[in-house]
Amino acid sequence: MKDSSATVSQLALLQQKLHSAKLALDEVNEDRNAKLQTLLQFIGHLSLACKGQNLELDNKLAKLRHNLNTFERVDEALPELVDVERLLKGQYHHVMVQLEESRAGLSQVIRQIQRVNSAPEKLKKEVNYFKQDLAKPFHTVWEYIPKVKQIIGFYETILQLQFNESEKLDVLPKHRQLAHELAQMISEIEFRKDQRDQVLVIKEVLSSEIEVDSLLEAYQTILALLLDNIAREKSASQEFLFALNDALAAVREVVSESYNHNQRSFQLKTQLNREINTRVDNAGEIIIDVEDIVDLKAQLTEQLNSIRSALARKEALEQREQALLRKSMETMRKELNELSNEANTYKERLFEQQKLNLLDSLTQLPNRAALEERMDLEYRNYQRHKSPLWVAVADIDHFKTINDSFGHSTGDKTLQVIAMALKNSLRDTEFVARYGGEEFVLLLPDVAPADIAQLLNRVREKVKNIPFKFKNQRITVTVSIGAAQVMGSELIHETFERADAALYKAKHESRDRVVIDV
Repeated sequence: MKDSSATVSQLALLQQKLHSAKLALDEVNEDRNAKLQTLLQFIGHLSLACKGQNLELDNKLAKLRHNLNTFERVDEALPELVDVERLLKGQYHHVMVQLEESRAGLSQVIRQIQRVNSAPEKLKKEVNYFKQDLAKPFHTVWEYIPKVKQIIGFYETILQLQFNESEKLDVLPKHRQLAHELAQMISEIEFRKDQRDQVLVIKEVLSSEIEVDSLLEAYQTILALLLDNIAREKSASQEFLFALNDALAAVREVVSESYNHNQRSFQLKTQLNREINTRVDNAGEIIIDVEDIVDLKAQLTEQLNSIRSALARKEALEQREQALLRKSMETMRKELNELSNEANTYKERLFEQQKLNLLDSLTQLPNRAALEERMDLEYRNYQRHKSPLWVAVADIDHFKTINDSFGHSTGDKTLQVIAMALKNSLRDTEFVARYGGEEFVLLLPDVAPADIAQLLNRVREKVKNIPFKFKNQRITVTVSIGAAQVMGSELIHETFERADAALYKAKHESRDRVVIDV
C-alpha cells in the first residue's frame, strides 16, 4: 500500500507539473501575441504614412490595417501584404515610366536646339555628346535634373549669342511689371535656407534699374531653384517608398514564417498533450485494475517513464519555439527600427511642410489657405451661437510708391512690420492673415456693433504711428480698412465682398480711414 500511495503522490506531482507547464505555455503565447500585436499596430500606423501616393494603394492599406487589428486575422492579411507589395512595386515602375517619358521629352528639346543653325561649333559638339549620353536610361530623379540644367545652359548660351549680336533691348514698362511680379512671387515662396542668400540677391536686382538680360537670368535662376526643390521632394518620396517596400516584404516573410511555425508547434504540442493525458489516464486505470503490487509498480514505472519522455520532448519543443521566436522578433525589430527612423524623418518633413503651407513666408502671418479654413470655422461658430462676427479688409495706402521709390526690399520690410503691428493689435480670439500683395483680412468674433469702429480705428492708428525711416527720410505709412458684419443667413464670402466694397470706398474717398458697411 505504501508503494501505491507513493505512486499516487508521484502521479499528482506530475499532474501539477503538467498544469504548471500549461500555464507557462499560456504566458509564452500571451507574451508572443502581445509583441506581435504591437508589431501589427506599428505596421498599421506605418501604412498611414504612405497615404496619397495612389488611390488603389490607399484602399489596400486601409484594408490591411483593418485585417491587422488582431493576431488571429494575420492569415487574412497575408494576401493583402502581397497586394501592397505589388502596388509598391507598381508605384516604382510608374516613377520609372515617368523618368523615361521625361528622357524622351529632353530628346525632343535637344532636337530643337540642333535646328539652331547660328549656334557655334563648340556648342553643337556639346549638344551631340549630350544627345549620345541621353540615349542611356535614367534610374533616379538625380540623373534627370542635371540634364535639365544642361539644356537650360544650352538655351542660355544661344540666347546670349543672339542678344550680343543684336542691339541692346530697351527696357519697357512690361519688363518692369514682370520684374515686380517675379519679386512678388518670390516673396510668397518658401525656399531652403541654403538658397535664401541667392534669392535675396535676385530680389535686390529686381528692385533696382532692371535690364532685360538680368530679368531673363533672374527667371532662369528661380526656375532652376524650384526644379531642384521639386527633385529633392520627389527623390525623398521615392526613397521612402523603397524602404517601406523592403521592410514590408521582410516583415511579411517573418510573420508568415512565424505563423507557419506556430501552427506546426501547436499541432505537435496538441499531440504531446494527448499522449500525456492518455498516459495519465492509463496510470489511473492501472491503479484500479492491477492487484499485484509488483506488476502495478512495473506498469506505473513504464507509464511514468513515457510521461517524462513526452514532457521532455514538449520542453525541448517549447525552448526551440522560444529561440525561433526571439530570433524572428530580433529580425523584425531591426528592420522596423530602420524603417521607423526613415518614417519619422519623412513625417517630420511633411509636418514642417504642412505648417509652411499655411504660413505666408514673408510676413509669417497665416496665408490665404489658412484664412479659408479659419473663415469656415468662425462661420460655423456664428451659425451655432449667433454671436456677432465681423470681416475686415485692410490695405496699405500708396504701397506701390514705397516699392518704386525705395525698392522691393524696403517694401518687404514694410509689410513685415505692419503685419506684426496688426497681429499685436488683436486679441487671441481674433485672427489676421495676409490675403495677397499689401492686403490683409481680419476676422473679429464677439465684437458688438457699437465697438467695431473704435477697435478698427485703434488698429489703423497703431499702424500710422509706426516710425518708418527710409534712406534717412521719415515716412508715415497708413492703411485703409473696410468692414462688414455677417448678417442672417448670409454666407461669409458674401460678407467679405461687402467688406471689400467698403475698403474700396475708403480708398476712393481719402484713404487712412475706416468704412463700415451697414
